[in-house]
Amino acid sequence: MMAGPEPVCIAVAYSGGRDSTALLHATAVAARDWPGTTVLALHVHHGLSAQADDWLRHAEAVCESWAAEGLPVRLLSRCVSLSLSAGDSVEAVARAARHAALQDMVLEVGADLLLLAHHRQDQAETLLLQALRSGGLAGLAGIPRDVVRDGVRWVRPWLEHPRSAIETYVAAHRLDYIDDDSNADPRYARNLLRMSVWPALVGAFPDAEANLAASARRLSAALAVMAAWRGQALPPLRSPALTALTDDAATPAPAALDACLWATQPAALRRETLRHWYKQVSGQVMPATWVERLAEEVPRKVAGQGVAQWGALGLSLYRGVLNWARPAAVKIDAGAATDAGLSVCGAGDWPVTTWGGCLRVREVASGGVPPSLLTEVVLRQRVGGEQFQMGAGRPPRSLKKQFQALGVPAWQRGGPLVFAGEQLLYVPGLGIDARALAAQGTPQWSMEWLPDAISQ
Repeated sequence: MMAGPEPVCIAVAYSGGRDSTALLHATAVAARDWPGTTVLALHVHHGLSAQADDWLRHAEAVCESWAAEGLPVRLLSRCVSLSLSAGDSVEAVARAARHAALQDMVLEVGADLLLLAHHRQDQAETLLLQALRSGGLAGLAGIPRDVVRDGVRWVRPWLEHPRSAIETYVAAHRLDYIDDDSNADPRYARNLLRMSVWPALVGAFPDAEANLAASARRLSAALAVMAAWRGQALPPLRSPALTALTDDAATPAPAALDACLWATQPAALRRETLRHWYKQVSGQVMPATWVERLAEEVPRKVAGQGVAQWGALGLSLYRGVLNWARPAAVKIDAGAATDAGLSVCGAGDWPVTTWGGCLRVREVASGGVPPSLLTEVVLRQRVGGEQFQMGAGRPPRSLKKQFQALGVPAWQRGGPLVFAGEQLLYVPGLGIDARALAAQGTPQWSMEWLPDAISQ
């Protein structure tokens, strides 16, 4: 007796919207012709919209109706709660929570792969948004079509298909779907692009969607080549001999890079190897502005046999070797640690020379302070006894206890505290005090303290 085919389980991310509805239906129809294939609709309930419960009920009703028609589909849902910190993007936090929930559900049911309904316009919009944010190569490469993350294969089968094809499919099969009201909110960057910029762009350049998506595809291919190139270029720069730079044998030497050899690389490879090496040794992503700066600055220092430190990154240059060690808190001498007044009148980087850094201010949709609070602020040294509130409804606690509770290392606790009068607004390593947060839907700014590089 011949054994039947192995059972196959395919998961589809299903919000209930037009695109995911079409993908779920098409997948279920195809699976009907393959005995033993099950299609799981994975629905994530964020609780962000007042209609979220209705959307879940809609998803349940659709899947039950299709199952009654003989389609091998069933629904699995997961509720998630979002925890927003000062300066967080609601979009980013919701996306991370959704991806985590999808990942967990796929692993829970043992599905063979996860399908997502992104299409060509999504890809084109992603490239544009990344370019407008000065994104790096990985960002400009856009949305990956097929990628494995922690044992789960994420596949976007319609990534190269136009949105119009999905609309045609939905109309032909008379599929019922929901409209997320947040998609019309211009406070979200993608919505603003889609509503205000995209129609004019396509009107002027009819092939914009296809061409931008093609560019993202080529950049993705280039990224793979660059990764292979970088993998060959980086190991010779990390010779074990470079780790013996300390006079005290008992003191572990920091992670090192041969800056003399590295400086001879082409500029593009120099940036890539620096970015990758720093991520390996520190576990942090080096900001793009720092990558550009160091790719030019370090070779000049090497050529001049210079010695330098970049305290914000934990980097130092000595004897032609670039070292990384866990950054210590920025040291400010007693004379420089006096109160420093600052008047912030807009988004940007506001230098505070007495503190050796700048206060970065950005417009945000949530998690910021009212702009009026920043018209006259004072940057002060921590003296003890300051109280900080992490979130609404949570009790204020001492900075020491808050740092300990969050596991903030000592080297991230440096920098000034920001006050408006006697009201504490911001603490490096913790963020914005919840008592200073602006009301939802009102103009608001985030803050971030950025120490300067310390050069000599």
